Amino acid sequence: MILADKIIDLRKKNGWSQEELAEQLGVSRQSISKWESAQSVPDMNRILAMSRVFGVTTDYLLKDELEPEQEAKPAQDSFPEDSALRRVEMEEANAYLEARALASKRVALGVMFCILSPIALIILSAAQEAGRLAMTEAQASGIGLVVLLLFVGAALPLFITSSIRLGKFDDLTEEPLDTAYGVDGMVKERKEQYAPTHTRRLVLGIMLCVLAVIPVFVMLILGGEDNDLAMVSSVGVLLALVAVGVYLIVRTGYIQGGFDVLLEQGEYSRFSKSENKKNELIGGVYWALALVIYLAWSFITMEWHRTWIVWPIAGVGYGVVIAVLRMIRSKN
Repeated sequence: MILADKIIDLRKKNGWSQEELAEQLGVSRQSISKWESAQSVPDMNRILAMSRVFGVTTDYLLKDELEPEQEAKPAQDSFPEDSALRRVEMEEANAYLEARALASKRVALGVMFCILSPIALIILSAAQEAGRLAMTEAQASGIGLVVLLLFVGAALPLFITSSIRLGKFDDLTEEPLDTAYGVDGMVKERKEQYAPTHTRRLVLGIMLCVLAVIPVFVMLILGGEDNDLAMVSSVGVLLALVAVGVYLIVRTGYIQGGFDVLLEQGEYSRFSKSENKKNELIGGVYWALALVIYLAWSFITMEWHRTWIVWPIAGVGYGVVIAVLRMIRSKN
C-alpha cells in the first residue's frame, strides 16, 4: 500500500474529512487532496505530524511494504489525544528561545543570590562570638539577617519577572507540538552551535560545586577547627563557590531546556509531559514541604551554613519519588 492510500485509510478510520485532517496538520484541504491522489508527497515535517495525529510510526507511512495488519503501535511517548497538537510557527519559536535565554540569566542570578544570602549572617555571628566585632550578638545577627533578606528580596523580582515572561509559553512545555516547516531545523542548528558552550558551562559549574569543599578541608588540615571564625569563613567561601557553580549550571540548563522543549526531547518528550501532568500535585506538595523544612530548620537553629543541604537532598529524593511512582504506574 502506497502512502496516498495509507493517508486515505487512516483518515477514514478516524472518521475525518479532508478539511478536518488539513486543520490538524496546518495545511490546506487541497494539499490533503493532492497527497491522497498521489499528485504530491508531503515533506518530512508533515510525515512526522501525520504519524503523531494518526498514532502510527513514520516507518509505516513511508514503507510501502508495510500493510495495515503490520502497522506498528503508537510510540509510548505519545499523548492519547494527539489530535490536539500545539502549532508552533517560526516567529514564536524564535521569541521563545530569546525569552528563555533572558530568563536563564535572571533565574540563575536569583538562585545565586539565595545561596549567597546567609554568608554575611554566619560570618558576622562567628566574628562577634570570637570578639572580632565591637557589637552585641543581637546586632550581628540583625545585620546578617538584613543582608540575607536583601539578597532574597533581590532574587524574588528576578524569579517573578522570568515567570511572567515565560508564562505565555507554558503550553509549549505541557502539550504535544506540531512545529511549522523549518522550525525543527532552526532549533537543531542553534542547539548544535550552543553545544560547546553548554558543555563548558556545565562542566565548570559541576567542578566548582565539587571543589567548593576544598577551603573547608584546607582549614581542617591547618588545624582550623580550633578557630571558629576561620572555619566559618571557609564555609562562606564554600557557599560562594557553590553559588557561582549553580549559576552556571542553572543558566545553561535553562537555555538547553529551551531547545529540548521545541524538539520534544529529554524531560520535555511527550512521555515526560504526560508523566509531569500526573505528578503536578505530588510535586507541589513535595517542594512545599521541603521549603517548610528548610525554613523551620534554618530559623530554629540559625545554622544557615548547614541547612542548605536540604535542597540537594530534596532534589535526589524527588527523583526517587518520581521513579517509584512511574514503576507503580507501569505495573498497573
